[in-house]
Amino acid sequence: MVNGRNKGSSYEREIAHDLFDQLGMTFKRDLDQYRAADHGDLICDDPAFPFVIECKRYANGCMVRPAWVEQAQKAAKAVSKFPAVIYRYDRKTTRVSLPYSALAEAFGGTCDEAEEADVSFIGFCFVAREIMAGRQT
Repeated sequence: MVNGRNKGSSYEREIAHDLFDQLGMTFKRDLDQYRAADHGDLICDDPAFPFVIECKRYANGCMVRPAWVEQAQKAAKAVSKFPAVIYRYDRKTTRVSLPYSALAEAFGGTCDEAEEADVSFIGFCFVAREIMAGRQT
């Protein structure tokens, strides 16, 4: 478990750094995630950031796991944000699972579907920027 926790915290720091590179926003690990339920893994310094982020790093697999999505959904619902699961399996690229409703808002529409979309990390950053820009107008 300790090695798994170290791998997870290392991945969270990596993603926080990558998010800063893409968005120019600072993210820190939410240490309350180990003490209380319904917390994401990363907290943005800008409260307008529209997502609660769960980070998952595993050796084997190819898709987001439903339990990860449920975990992110619970944490996001508690703070009225969109859930996002940023994940990577060994020897694969980072992917992000987010709700269709987030994509719809990014492109100026709405969507009540409870389905999840799987996008690249760069695609996720684009969606986050577009949602934030749309909410400022």
